[in-house]
Amino acid sequence: MKRLLLVVVGLMGFLIIGCGESEPQKVTFMAGFKPQANLPFVAAYVAQEKGYFSDEGLEVEILHSAGGGENMTLLLAGKVDFTTADANSVLKYRASQQAPVKAIALFGQRGQQAFISLTESGIKGPEDWSGKRFGYKISIPPDYLAIAESVGLDRDSVEEIQVGFDPRILLQDKVDILAVFKSNEPNIIRSMGHEVEVFEAADYGVPTLGLTYIATEETIDLKSQVTKDFIKATMRATEFIENNQDAALDIVMKYAENENRDHMRFMLETELSDSMSAATMAGGIGAMNSSRWNELRDVLLKFGAIEKSVNIEDAVDDSLRSSLFKDGKLK
Repeated sequence: MKRLLLVVVGLMGFLIIGCGESEPQKVTFMAGFKPQANLPFVAAYVAQEKGYFSDEGLEVEILHSAGGGENMTLLLAGKVDFTTADANSVLKYRASQQAPVKAIALFGQRGQQAFISLTESGIKGPEDWSGKRFGYKISIPPDYLAIAESVGLDRDSVEEIQVGFDPRILLQDKVDILAVFKSNEPNIIRSMGHEVEVFEAADYGVPTLGLTYIATEETIDLKSQVTKDFIKATMRATEFIENNQDAALDIVMKYAENENRDHMRFMLETELSDSMSAATMAGGIGAMNSSRWNELRDVLLKFGAIEKSVNIEDAVDDSLRSSLFKDGKLK
């Protein structure tokens, strides 16, 4: 009888333990570009390697977009749960394609875009752009148009040239000012032995915002706890990155093994600096301020970057992220 009782008790204990364990939720995150030190990419890398995803009961597959909007295509097809996009693109998706996507955390409290000139050119600011040649990648950035208006620059006095993505054109005397991603090309040009001047629209009163995490409305609604857990793990990872940059870079290099570590450091430091604002001081990492999104939308609408207005409540959902913070700190 005692033997039978021990077997029953043991079986019950096994069942209780078994019932207490739950299968991890499988999640797919796709970074919007190749492996590199963009802050939202690094937050996912660190959350994976430090076990923060696991702590939240998530089993996360990290993928990287091959470009051409692959990440957005897969997100809308339900093949990816979370991806990255800059704030301008989020508003464009809502305005032009009516894509049911929302930003769920904002890493770039300032925009990614900047404009550079060689220091040796003598160009000190946009007021000196008259009579110069401006090179842009694919289309003329709204930031450029907003700066021109802000300083009273006559665009007819500037030769505007589509030049693609190779920043070396600035060294070939083909352009005088170049549109760049400020966490990338300035360091590339400096590594070639040339100092540059960097001009940002935000410094001329133009509202700008940068990279976000995005998800579909369906994911946010039907997988709200998974979404919240993903945000919590990556916000925790961002706190780690802020205080442990060398360790974070070690993790980056596991994913971006073909990249230059010093360049990855520049990228990460630049994006960490841009991740801080009055909004994050009050509301924590990733905070999203509706008024700043409204201002950005108005700029994009004014300069033709979006075809029609967007209700910011349709494009931004900060409810899950904000519930994780108190007095600007993770609970």
